[in-house]
Order: sequence, then structure tokens, then C-alpha cells
Amino acid sequence: MKGLIRVVLGLVGLAALVVLWLWLAPAKLDPVAWNPPKSAGLVGLLAANDRLEGAEVISLKDGHGPEDVAVDAEGRIYGGLQDGRIIRLSPDGLVQETFATIDGGRPLGLHFDAQGNLIVCDAYKGLLSVAPDGSITVLATETDGRPFKFTDDVDIASDGKIYFSDASDTYSQPDYRLDILEARAHGRLLVHDPATGETRTLMDGLYFANGVALSQDESFVLVNETGRYRISRYWLKGDKAGNSDIFVDNLPGFPDDISANRTGTFWLAIPSPRNPKIDDAHPKPWLKKIYSKLPTWMQPSAIKRGIVLGLNEAGAITQVYHDGDGNPVYMVTSAEQVGDMLYLGSLDAPQIVRLTLD
Repeated sequence: MKGLIRVVLGLVGLAALVVLWLWLAPAKLDPVAWNPPKSAGLVGLLAANDRLEGAEVISLKDGHGPEDVAVDAEGRIYGGLQDGRIIRLSPDGLVQETFATIDGGRPLGLHFDAQGNLIVCDAYKGLLSVAPDGSITVLATETDGRPFKFTDDVDIASDGKIYFSDASDTYSQPDYRLDILEARAHGRLLVHDPATGETRTLMDGLYFANGVALSQDESFVLVNETGRYRISRYWLKGDKAGNSDIFVDNLPGFPDDISANRTGTFWLAIPSPRNPKIDDAHPKPWLKKIYSKLPTWMQPSAIKRGIVLGLNEAGAITQVYHDGDGNPVYMVTSAEQVGDMLYLGSLDAPQIVRLTLD
């Protein structure tokens, strides 16, 4: 009996020390309170379906995490991996090779320019251009005296200008959860002109600036604010040029990359529905500080599910694709249409997915 009492007292003492440490140890973030709008959830048009479950899964032979996907004029498929490599797959996916390696990098957004160069947003290295022979040129690493901390997604206009996002000027890619929990506006939307070498800030004070996509007539550019469950719009032409507004608000999940098929449809990747633990924590900075001290695997994370939305240029959701249990499609971070095929990337999965659009 005495032995049992000692064990119980020891466990109580250990629990008390853990609680004390969670309360007193320095937090890894400086959070503010935010009250998220209530989500209606995945109901109505957004209700679960099985439209992703029959998609073709191209398993990677080596590596994982092709966060974004691009396809060249020959139909070859490209994806940037966790280890800094950009891989190239034959159209059937059977031949897989390393196209380029970014030492110490983490390639995220990918898009081909008119000259056949692969423009890359590397989380650590900035905005890059990879020539057809695999050689790498750095285009930009900072603007206005602020270095890029988390270069994220990219789209290219017909005049060659490159629109891209810096998700956060405070947190790097492995700490994306902290940026979202902190609920401070660290992100920005930028444009780089290859003709002049100039890089400018178009929008500042964004909440985790993520996916970027131009409209069909290039009158506006969209940027996802993952930390606010919304898509913002910056006007490039017309009476509203230079102004911004909200394109879509109160999404049922975390918007990641967005792409445009340039015929009136935007494809929005949703890597996870909204996590109630995160929404519940947002009004409580003290709780968010505690979450930041936990190991990553204990912090609120993505819910395993596959979701892709199609939107028209008025911001209305027109198409919904689900894989309800995340098997085989999950953590979808990009969706790129090429012809009648939609290619899906993932931050974590060891695969590239594609499906024929209805």
C-alpha cells in the first residue's frame, strides 16, 4: 500500500511540475486574441462527396511533400520536395528524376514562365528561376529592407511580371502553426518585374499570405490569407486599381494554394477543415502560448481529409471535391488544371494526385 501511495504522489508531483513548466516557460510566440467567425461547416454545396476517391495516385519513388505541382509543355510533371529537390516525372509517372536541387531549400510554389523557366518560391531561399537545364538564378530575397522569411506561392502575368507571397516575415516554414496561432499580420503580397529586377510590395499586413492567382483578364490578383480563412483581392486595373477587398470570407477550412485556369475558374486547395481546437484557442492568448510550448505532434494540426474547391471570378463556389477519410487523398495544398486534368500537390504526402475533371 505504501508503495502505491509513493507512486501516486510521484505522479501527482510530476504532473504539477509539467503544469508549472507549461505556465512559466517562455512561449514561442506573442499571440493576440481573435474571435473567428462561426463556420457553417461542410454542409449544403460543401457537403462530403467521394469525387476524389477515384483519382489517380502517382506514388513518389523517393521523397515526399510535393507542395505544388507544375506541368511543362511536354506534359512532364514537377514537384518540390521536403529535402530541397525539384523532381520531374514523365507524363505517365513511371520515370522520376531530379530536375534541380536547392541546397538548404524548401521549394513551394511553382509556375513556368513564357521562356520555359520554372519560377520557384522557396521558403528559405526566396524567389528563384530554374532554367530548363536545372541551373538556378536568385531573382529576389527581400524588398523594402525586409528579407523574405517564408516565400510561398506564385503566378505569372502575360507581361512577365511575377506575383508572389511571403507568408510571414517572422516565422519560417516549419513554424507555420505558430504564425497562424499568433494571429498577427506578418504576410505580404509582392510583385517582381524580371525586366527591371524591381520587387515591390502590393499588400502588407496579411494573415499568413499563401496562394496567389491572377484573374482571366488580369484585372486583379488573389492572395489567400490562411490565418483568416479568407481570400483577399488586389486590383491591378480599372477604377479600383491599387485597392484591395475581400474576395471570399469565412471559408470552412484553411485556404492554401490557389490557381487559375484562365478561363474563369479558380482552384482552391484546402489541406484541412477548420480545427475546433484552434478556433476555440484564438480568443485566449494564454492557451495559444501553452500550445506553442508543446511538441509539434501535440499541437492542434490538420484534420486528415482531401478537399478542393472550384470558384468562379465572382467568388462563388461552383465545384466541390472531397475525400472524406483522406484515403488516398489528403493534405491537399495545391490544385493546378492542365487541359481537362487537375493535378494535386501535398505538403506531406509522398504522392502527386491527378483526376479528370467532370
